[in-house]
Amino acid sequence: MDIDRILDILARQRVDYILIGGVNFLLHHSPELTFDMDIWVNDPDENLVRLNGALREMKAEWGRTEKEWAPVPDAHSWLKTQDLFCLTTALGAVDIFRVVKGLDGKYAECAAAARRSKTAGGAPYVGLSDRHMLISQEALDSHEKTGKILERILTLKKAMAHPLNR
Repeated sequence: MDIDRILDILARQRVDYILIGGVNFLLHHSPELTFDMDIWVNDPDENLVRLNGALREMKAEWGRTEKEWAPVPDAHSWLKTQDLFCLTTALGAVDIFRVVKGLDGKYAECAAAARRSKTAGGAPYVGLSDRHMLISQEALDSHEKTGKILERILTLKKAMAHPLNR
């Protein structure tokens, strides 16, 4: 997965997003094996148009079924048909979230608290704060809380308890 190129494209296309999940955790806490990049996008049409352009630049493919799997369309309207999209791209797998469990209706709050930083390779990104990541991880159903998620929760709690993070 080419994390820097994906983030560079999102920045160049001016997509309003927040990096969530394993890549966000990897960039701020500890190495974690992850096979996709999870991003939470702001939902206004003009942002979805920019997102669609970024996905097309990444040569993203998606479909409701295997038979429908194809390059993403020119028009952005498909991005309004569900809350989560799992796509393949030439740069790696990308999951697009329009809703994040535990953070429903709090995109603006999360965006204001998000970290704005750069990867080691210099790609700019906006990453979900530890506080909001902890809320989203704890909101998962018990069957979703695998060992990796439980380790994240523990790491986030320790990081937030550190005096510099208070």
